[in-house]
Amino acid sequence: MANLSKAQIKEKLAKVLKSKDDCISIFGLQTKFGGGKTTGFALVYDSADAKKKYDQKTLLKRDGLVEKKKVGRKQYKEIKRRLKKIRGVRKHKVENKKR
Repeated sequence: MANLSKAQIKEKLAKVLKSKDDCISIFGLQTKFGGGKTTGFALVYDSADAKKKYDQKTLLKRDGLVEKKKVGRKQYKEIKRRLKKIRGVRKHKVENKKR
């Protein structure tokens, strides 16, 4: 039997706590050996705005409330390395490609 998804857990918590599922943040789920029991953490906020203000950035990205960076880690490091080699006006051209 498969584990429950975070979305299903959110729906169940929203019913029990009489809250909206967009105000709930779930993380740190760990399934016990043999299945049948999972433990984790859930944060319930007063509103979606409060969640956006106080919740961790990684959890907001996971829920789709904050956009992820478009430039990946590898690309950012390559641009930084190129900037070190260039001096003067040309440096500005390389910086613009970063964004």
